[in-house]
Amino acid sequence: MHSAAKDVLLPVVAIGLALLLFGGFVGFAGVNPIDVWTTLFKGAFGDWFSWQNTLQRSAPLMLTALCVALPARAGLTIIGGEGALVLGGLAAAALPMAVALPDNVAGTALACAAGAVAGALWIVLAGWLRQYRGINETISSLLLSYVAIGLFKHFVEGTLRDPASLNKPATPSLDPGLLIGGIGGSDVHWGLVLGVLACVALGLWLHWTASGFSIRVVGGNPRAAQLVGLPATRLILVACALGGAAAGLAGAVEVAAVHTNANGALIAGYGYAGILVAFIARHNPIAIIPVAILFGGFGAAGSLLQRRLGLPDASVMVLQGIAFVLILASEALRDVDWRALWAQRRSRPAEATTPTAPPTANVEPI
Repeated sequence: MHSAAKDVLLPVVAIGLALLLFGGFVGFAGVNPIDVWTTLFKGAFGDWFSWQNTLQRSAPLMLTALCVALPARAGLTIIGGEGALVLGGLAAAALPMAVALPDNVAGTALACAAGAVAGALWIVLAGWLRQYRGINETISSLLLSYVAIGLFKHFVEGTLRDPASLNKPATPSLDPGLLIGGIGGSDVHWGLVLGVLACVALGLWLHWTASGFSIRVVGGNPRAAQLVGLPATRLILVACALGGAAAGLAGAVEVAAVHTNANGALIAGYGYAGILVAFIARHNPIAIIPVAILFGGFGAAGSLLQRRLGLPDASVMVLQGIAFVLILASEALRDVDWRALWAQRRSRPAEATTPTAPPTANVEPI
């Protein structure tokens, strides 16, 4: 099987098996699996209202998946996108409090840029710890996420808290001129366009530029990168910065387009779901787009499962967890040569039926 076919077939099979196992899981709860699958489809793609919810959730998934995919192309496993997202949202909400921004597109761009810079610096910190201190980037980025969430709560509930937010601590709301509106009057905001453009642009950059090729060389064969004199550390930090900037932008977009301020609802798990999206897409920025839409649909269907079938709203997290385990398991099958295995299995019966001479016994003369 060709590599491209495996890249498509194995994730599709893994998602299909995840849906089957999820159906069996809810079956033990007394719910008809067919009703669950039908409701999932209707809640995600059944009508225009469902599509709006799906696409709205897809935008942050695209950007947080890039936070995993880009460092992965440089050889790092970064899973701290949630921390970059919340700090990006906090920076976007805090900048108008510190500086008077124009109430137009330029002001919105500056707020989003602040979020991207905050996310980039946070993920670069994980890359710096790996390159200069030898600390595992997977562990450090995950722990940094918890640190970022702690800092977020500290500022939102303390220094930056709006006195008018009594029951739900939040920063002051952004001015209406800084908000990101919907596309054509719909609930689908322009953050979706930013996510798609970021995926396409970074995908083309990785495959059609010298710097993108250099990053792929560093991630694919570090020894070869050293032999040809590539600046591996600098390229790794660039990949971390771009990935962190994407996740920080996701937080800024959520603040400017959905919540209008920074509050606890920003910690919604998009950074963790982006890990699954990136792995299913094989860290291909362009392939992230359809995968993010699919899992955005799963997330949008959660409330419908609760209303119609009585399942918990978080039951879709079980589906995502099953899919993640199966995706990781499918990686073990990617390098298997199925033709060689099949040829070897067919040759075994012939070998088993071939008569062999009995062993000659060494009998000593009497």
